[in-house]
Amino acid sequence: MNSAHLLPTIRELYSRWPEFFQHEPWELQRVLFSLGYVDDLADQGEIAGAIGVASGDYPQWRPAA
Repeated sequence: MNSAHLLPTIRELYSRWPEFFQHEPWELQRVLFSLGYVDDLADQGEIAGAIGVASGDYPQWRPAA
């Protein structure tokens, strides 16, 4: 999986299973693989970046400023 596909994948995961929003990137690595979203484990740094962008889609879950 390349980074261009990771953001839509994270968004879909959060929209289907919002309980995963609180997971760390290393946890989501395995979740994405286990649920069949990716064929191999994505890089944790790329996942963390995608989480940062995707969290903007869900204002109720953003950290307090």
